Amino acid sequence: MARYIGPVCKLCRREGDKLFLKGDRCASGKCALDKREHPPGQHGRDRRFKRSEYGNQLREKQRIKRSYGMLESQFRNFYERAAQAKGITGEQLLTLLESRLDNIVYRIGFAPGRIAARMLITHRHIEVNGRTVDIPSYIMKPGDVVKVRERSRKMLMIHDAMKRVKEGRLVPYLELDKAKMEGRFLSYPAREDIPMRAREQMVVELYSK
Repeated sequence: MARYIGPVCKLCRREGDKLFLKGDRCASGKCALDKREHPPGQHGRDRRFKRSEYGNQLREKQRIKRSYGMLESQFRNFYERAAQAKGITGEQLLTLLESRLDNIVYRIGFAPGRIAARMLITHRHIEVNGRTVDIPSYIMKPGDVVKVRERSRKMLMIHDAMKRVKEGRLVPYLELDKAKMEGRFLSYPAREDIPMRAREQMVVELYSK
């Protein structure tokens, strides 16, 4: 299973936005973007150039793709699935991305970030509908129940992450029961319910060329 293993703080600096790839560190004073706002590399400080329309579309695609921790081929596959679905392609793309298991584990509060959520899943700490699932890209369906496996419920990382979320309805499409350490995927999210600032139409325009 391919995944990015390089320095993630450079990704935030390259996109000029906090992608929250390191969880709480991104919200602290240790965040690399707060210390060095310019992009990485020897020419990072030179901002005299004017970005083209294609450049803006590319940067937006990269920002969304990296926020969800995906490589290009994975992201392109999700776009093609969204393009074949009914509705607005950009919104369908975000709906699919939000329905990924690693994103749900992060959103619901079992992990401080999507990278940590991916680790929990691949190390078989997460169950969906009573069965262990170790595929981060697994697409959840409305009504699916995700929970921490019984043998993994004493993990400090999970408890620390759950302290930062409230019990009950987190967003319109997710619900958490802290006592049972389980959550429910209530419905596919509408665009206005997705807590992410994104210009998804630019991705559609880029891939449509």
